[in-house]
Amino acid sequence: MNIEQLQQYCLTKKGAIEDYPFDEVTLCFKVAGKIFAITSLNIPLSINLKCDPELAADLRERYDDVQPGYHMNKKHWNTVITDGGIPDREIMKMIDHSYELIVQGLSKKQRELLENSD
Repeated sequence: MNIEQLQQYCLTKKGAIEDYPFDEVTLCFKVAGKIFAITSLNIPLSINLKCDPELAADLRERYDDVQPGYHMNKKHWNTVITDGGIPDREIMKMIDHSYELIVQGLSKKQRELLENSD
């Protein structure tokens, strides 16, 4: 998966926006102001994704290109090398999971606003 594919997929999520809050090479994808994916425009391309702790451990065992989240809470975030041996479909599932965890953590009002947005 390259940066264009990653960007395009993340932006298909309802309410998703992209932002550069840290510097010009660290791209964040947010929903309701909360980050669900962070990537660096540097090579090799990698993405930090939120993950359920049990699933995070399982993914790290299955894939060499999934590691504890770089500069993140290692229990709840994974860093995924996207141009390695992980199929794009699996990376998309990881992005979906991260997005869903963030949405679940939103307040009821924020979730309702998201559901009713265009």
